[in-house]
Amino acid sequence: MRPCDRAAKAKKTALCSQCGHRCRGRYDQRTCRARDLSVAGWRIHVQFERWQVHCPRCRGVFVERLDWLAKNPRYTQRFAMHVGVLCHEMTNKAVAELERLHDSTVKDLDKIYMQKQVARAGLPAPRAIGVDEISIRKGHDYRVVVCDLDRGRPIWVGGRGRLEKDLDGFFAVLGAKKSAAIELAAMDMWKPFRSSLEKNAPNARVVYDKFHIMGHLSDALDEVRRSEYRRLAGKDRTFIKGQRYTLLSRRDNLSLDGKASLRKLLKANKRLNTAYLLKESFGQLWSYRTPGWARAFFDRWKEGLKWQRLKPYEKFAAMIERHWDGIASYCHPDNKVSLGLVEGLNNKIRVLQRRAYGYRDEEYLKLKIIAAFLPQLTRSAKKDPL
Repeated sequence: MRPCDRAAKAKKTALCSQCGHRCRGRYDQRTCRARDLSVAGWRIHVQFERWQVHCPRCRGVFVERLDWLAKNPRYTQRFAMHVGVLCHEMTNKAVAELERLHDSTVKDLDKIYMQKQVARAGLPAPRAIGVDEISIRKGHDYRVVVCDLDRGRPIWVGGRGRLEKDLDGFFAVLGAKKSAAIELAAMDMWKPFRSSLEKNAPNARVVYDKFHIMGHLSDALDEVRRSEYRRLAGKDRTFIKGQRYTLLSRRDNLSLDGKASLRKLLKANKRLNTAYLLKESFGQLWSYRTPGWARAFFDRWKEGLKWQRLKPYEKFAAMIERHWDGIASYCHPDNKVSLGLVEGLNNKIRVLQRRAYGYRDEEYLKLKIIAAFLPQLTRSAKKDPL
């Protein structure tokens, strides 16, 4: 690194880094270096003089504020933004090797970048929310994730499990006024979540997530498959063995060989054929626009269970009866929100965890989850100072 030989015009004032007050004269100064963006494979460092000023407003000695310098004074702001953008698409280890930085340095710069993203986005006043839980490590260690369904992004991750008090923490952060403005809440049929919603957002209508409901129906079909496998013997078993994925998948998602195997399986076992047709027909429930027509369809679907000896399906139908109000709410036109965001978010979180082989820093994971759905920052130091 070669210092600049051109004499710069001496400055007479500097900004206090704490309050922004412009101070006249310096208390002390020192020569500093900061890493900047690389050029043509060369690592660039900027050498500069940084003042210490005695601020009359703060009544203390602080270093001066430099807009082009990141919160970590060893790096320029544009270099910190560059690292933050890379971490959005790459692993921290790959970024560290590319820029020849320590892993902890990459993590610190990435956290600064994401904290600015989250602060810029703010906490909105959602009209419709989606509530679900994620597992952050083995041993049933859960955290609650709340999404804004209209904006299509998560807005809060927290709690220490999936109890009522864990979701209460979200409403405490959101505030009573914004909580009262929530009109719709999509969630699974977990009683503590509904109890918290009724207590903190009494104006919200509950809509049970259809993906969780269809998941319960798939479990019932799989239970029928296992019972049939235990009941049969010899050649009759060969039609069922190894066909779990074929039976539980949608017909449109199967390959030609999968469709042929499905036809062969359903033709060989009448009870599985009946259970499969009932599962496929149940999806029609979500297309109705009035609760009355939806109820009529469900009553007809239950009639189809008579004399079929499908105990898992009867348990499923009883569960739907107990939670019918949250299922019928989806039929209202104003409640037709996209419920796939919650399940898609869970998949994206698993990708983040798998890419990093897990996160020991829980706060860092929370930032990763929320910032993954936010737009990238601009490269303007005045608009987005890091």
